[in-house]
Amino acid sequence: MKASSPELMSSMVVPVKLLTVVQLIPALHSGGAERSALEIARGLVQAGHRSVVISAGGRLVAQLQAEGSEHITLDLGRKSLATLGRLGALRRVLRELKPDIVHARSRLPAWMGWWALKGMSPRPHFVTTVHGLNSPGRYSAILLRGERVIAVSQTLRDYVLSHYRWLEPGKVRVIPRGIDPLTFPYGHRPDDAWQKAFFAEFPALAGAPLLTLPGRGTRLKGHHDAVELLADLKRRGIEARLLLLGVVEPGREAYVAELRELIRVRGVASQVVLTPPRDDVRDIYAISALVLQLSNRPESFGRTVIEALSLCRPVLGYAHGGVGELLAELYPAGRVPPGDRERLVERAAELLRVAPPISPLQSYRLVDMQQATLALYDEVAAG
Repeated sequence: MKASSPELMSSMVVPVKLLTVVQLIPALHSGGAERSALEIARGLVQAGHRSVVISAGGRLVAQLQAEGSEHITLDLGRKSLATLGRLGALRRVLRELKPDIVHARSRLPAWMGWWALKGMSPRPHFVTTVHGLNSPGRYSAILLRGERVIAVSQTLRDYVLSHYRWLEPGKVRVIPRGIDPLTFPYGHRPDDAWQKAFFAEFPALAGAPLLTLPGRGTRLKGHHDAVELLADLKRRGIEARLLLLGVVEPGREAYVAELRELIRVRGVASQVVLTPPRDDVRDIYAISALVLQLSNRPESFGRTVIEALSLCRPVLGYAHGGVGELLAELYPAGRVPPGDRERLVERAAELLRVAPPISPLQSYRLVDMQQATLALYDEVAAG
């Protein structure tokens, strides 16, 4: 048999091993970690791999399954002794699936996965992602026990390496979250029908520049600061409206009631709307005069920053953590010192008057995040 020529050999595509990847996450309601899980699941399916997510369920399950992944309902994220009772069920599921990689995205699911994998033969590879600036300690350290540890920003990589001196730097890879420029197209404006329906649903938001603060119903996200900002603008004679997008969630009723009371006391009840998570965030960002990122503690990333900037919408945020990192690189005019109420209202007034131009994004693309993560999976599986 004649040997193949070097030219023919170099043109042949060497098939990559098809993988079964299981992602562990508490639930699939909303949030950056959940969306990252969906996006990596989609990338796995598109590359021909088998993608499975184990969680307690949520509104994003339908999308996950529609995009070709499997979902197994198992609550691994509730901080309760009952969760430990599900360890046997998780081990049975993993033995049936025979995954190549188990990828944990949260601390308690990571502990459950770590224990479930003990004694399994062959033992799947264990990968973790650190999504947040978690309090250092033994409980959080489980997310650094992966064969590879993904950090979603340089800020977060620096954080974990400074607090866990035993962690090998070469294991920690920065893979920033990314967005799809087709989903958040530069200069996008929603059509008249959508705008008419939106303002019919929320008439309080019509008639003045819209400030939008997207974020879950947690104190971390800075909803109080956004309300104070609106009140400060009003005192300066600057009309605006405020949308607290995604703040209304099950189990957050007391926090929402606290916000409504603050809104009443500050005299801006007719100018503020609070909503549950919505699927039309792109169009909401696109009609916003400012997208706010006012987390009162440093966050590991700032996905809303790149989503808004991709649409060519100005962002105003606190210059710390991953948000500060992104604003310094992509939109310095939007940075203010954390908690500085005076600077915040001054900068908001400036940006509402004349916002500096925004160039199309050349980085932080979804495809980059997917390719980097799948390459890391291949690397681990081949290890």
